[in-house]
Amino acid sequence: MKNILVPTDFSRNCETAAKLAIDMAKLFNSEIHFLHLLNTPVDWVKLDKIDERNYPETLAKIGSAKNKLRDLDIEAGHNGVKSRTFLEFVLDDEAIVAHSKNFDHDFIITGSKGIQKGFLKQVLGSNAQKIIRNARVPILVIKEETVRFPFENIAFVSDFKEDISTAFEVVERIAQKCNAKIHLLNINTTSDSNSIENGLQPIKDFLKHFPKLENYAMHVYNEPNVLRGIEKFQDSNDVDLIVMYTHSRKGLSSMFSNSIAESVTNHSNKPVMTIHL
Repeated sequence: MKNILVPTDFSRNCETAAKLAIDMAKLFNSEIHFLHLLNTPVDWVKLDKIDERNYPETLAKIGSAKNKLRDLDIEAGHNGVKSRTFLEFVLDDEAIVAHSKNFDHDFIITGSKGIQKGFLKQVLGSNAQKIIRNARVPILVIKEETVRFPFENIAFVSDFKEDISTAFEVVERIAQKCNAKIHLLNINTTSDSNSIENGLQPIKDFLKHFPKLENYAMHVYNEPNVLRGIEKFQDSNDVDLIVMYTHSRKGLSSMFSNSIAESVTNHSNKPVMTIHL
């Protein structure tokens, strides 16, 4: 986690995400890029200074955005974090991912109010979760106005039936930095495996690959779907971060399709991190 991208529309949720990014950057000695996307009525980069005066409202929005980006840059600096700011005059579902690829970011943190409102909805329209589908780096979505950090309890959700070591290594590094407990959560969703022991065994087998892991707990919930299982887990456990993974392999029978990860991100009030395998 050396180069963090923080897309923002300066909403309260995005402000929380920016503060979390600064805290995480301090812990991991990372650099932050704050990115704001602004839709303009014309191709703004092709206008000269004289023609810009014909769009006073757009000029005002640009001035406001630059000031807010500058404030974020100053706040990062006060915390000893190196940062850069970017204002781009584009608003489409590829802009964030394209920016991330251009600058080789290895982590994305942003705020959202879910599927109907917020930054992801504003940027991506009806396809609000394309950023999760297209980003090939971990993305952490914040929807609460307060987030506990360093994280104390991290839930890693999986069926533990495939090789997910790469995703878990990301979680393990964050947990070590935060001195957090990892909760390995398996949700039984089919009747033929609807037993606690059948749910625990894949976790036990998986842990053989991480013999040095100590601060963890194993959980199995029997629920009709993954989202309901996570909701039930949150009801009885004080968790700070939920981690899931997605992949683009077609035809793979897994409870972690893109659509399920997107659904959890939309509905959970807790921060959700999605890791693409």
